[in-house]
Formats: sequence, structure tokens, C-alpha cells
Amino acid sequence: MSEAGTSAQRVPAAGVVSRAMRLQRSLAFLVMVLPILGTLLAVYLAVHNGLGKVEILSFAGMYLLTMGGMTIGLHRYFAHRTFDAGPRTKLALAVLGSMAAQGPLLSWVTIHRKHHAFSDRPGDPHSPHIYGNKLMGMLDGLWHAHIEWMFTENAADWSFSRDLVGDRSLFWVHRTYLLWVFSGFALPTVAAGLLTRSWTGAALGFLWGGLVRCFVVNQASWCVGSVCHYFGSQRFETHDHSANNYWVAMLTFGEGLQNNHHAFPSAARHGMTWWEPDFSGTIIRLLAWTGLVWNTYHPSPEAMAKLRKAA
Repeated sequence: MSEAGTSAQRVPAAGVVSRAMRLQRSLAFLVMVLPILGTLLAVYLAVHNGLGKVEILSFAGMYLLTMGGMTIGLHRYFAHRTFDAGPRTKLALAVLGSMAAQGPLLSWVTIHRKHHAFSDRPGDPHSPHIYGNKLMGMLDGLWHAHIEWMFTENAADWSFSRDLVGDRSLFWVHRTYLLWVFSGFALPTVAAGLLTRSWTGAALGFLWGGLVRCFVVNQASWCVGSVCHYFGSQRFETHDHSANNYWVAMLTFGEGLQNNHHAFPSAARHGMTWWEPDFSGTIIRLLAWTGLVWNTYHPSPEAMAKLRKAA
């Protein structure tokens, strides 16, 4: 999502790697590699033994919780404040978003707000447009935006998240991030073990609800910053390369509608028409109907017409 990814960004000044940077790279490596290994094992077992209810329910349940926590919580609520919520709903969204293993809450919000502030320009932490648009430059840029940026210097600038830093409950969730990541793996393990009353069931719950789910959630959400800033349609004028990619949108509950989102970042629903896939937008509507969230924003037809691209 950024042109800030220069060679200087890749190699820290004077070759000194800070303790925080080493920790960031170690966590990024684990979040990348362990789910890949787990997914390969899961595919091998599925080919030889087939898929059962435990595998399907563990994966589907945790995918809904963590992708929803990330898209509705970390992104639309904490990063963009597209609706209001009470203390309990706020805390639940913070925990579910943290369970997605996408990074501590304040860090996630800071990096995402930087992305919007400098979208596809110098300062954007993860733009695919940093090496030019020729084939090799495109491939290098997509790799950078999808994965490589997590191994570069992305120092937190709390000026982007002042509204969250002073919230004691959110700062607590931020500081206990690893606990929630662990919980995201423990929950399907324990649930599947209790359901089947077996260690085999618990292992399958960990594999499918933990590692496979983490792999798919991460890869799908990383596509928002890479694929959706290169491939797709552009309905609105946004002065960046954000695009609507419906395949990514289906996997990410509407996040792949990047052009819509960058045109109206304060909109609670990314789907601007009834046929655009935005499952998170539908959930927010349901939450608003129950009174758990309120003051949801959606652009007016006049606002959309003003930014609509000429045919």
C-alpha cells in the first residue's frame, strides 16, 4: 500500500536492528510460516481421510469470528469510526480483531491510518506501486505489499491513534495481544475436543480452526493491500490505485471493495449497491437493528454521484 518502501526502508540505518524490529520480524515470520505448514498438513490429511464436521465447523466458525473481528472491529470501527458502540461491544470487537493475528490493535490502526493518509504515495506502509508498473516492478511491488512490508521498519506514530491511546481498556487489549492470538488457537481446540470428547478432535480443531483459518484469513486480507491496489474496477475518483475486486471482497467480507472504501472511508458499508459482496456491512446493519451499534454512516446518492468516474 505504499511508496515508502524504498531500499532505505528495507535496511535500518547503520545496519542496526532494534529489539522491537527483531520481535516484529520474528512474529511476522511465525504468522507466515506456521499457518502454511499447518495448511499443507491439513490438505494432506483431507486428501487421505476426507473432511468431517469437526474440520468444517472449526474452520467456518473461527473464520467468521476473526475475519469479522478484523473487518468490523479493527478496520471499520477502530480505524475509521464508521459507527458508535458501547463499552462491551467495543471490547468484544477489540478481542475478536486481535484474535485474527494481524498485529496489536494500536499498531494495526496506526499502520492502516497511515495507509489512507499517504495511499500509494511516499509514506504509505504497503503500496504495490513502489517499483514501477513494468512486469518485474509489478511483481516486486505486489510481493512488497502482500508480505515484505511486514519485515520493514514501520515504527508506530501514535499521533495517528491519539483517540485510542487514552482508552485504558483498548490499551490493555493492545498490550495483551499475544494472549488473544493464543485464544484464537485455543478456542477451536477446546471446543472440538469437548464436542468429540477426543484428543484427535482437539487436534483437528487446532489444525483447521487455528492454523488453516489463520492462513486463509491472512492471505485474503493481505490481498486487500496488494491485489486490490492493482487489479479491479474503479467507480470513484480517489487519486490512488484502489480498486474493487469482487473475488477478494467475497473472501474478506467486503474489504476487497477498496475503491468504494477509499472514496468513502467513513462509510460503515463498503458495498454501495445491493449486489456488491459486503457481508460485514450486512452484519453492521444487523448490529444497528439490535441497538448494539448506532450512528452508522453511509454516503448519500449525491455524494456518490459527485465522486463517480465519468463513463
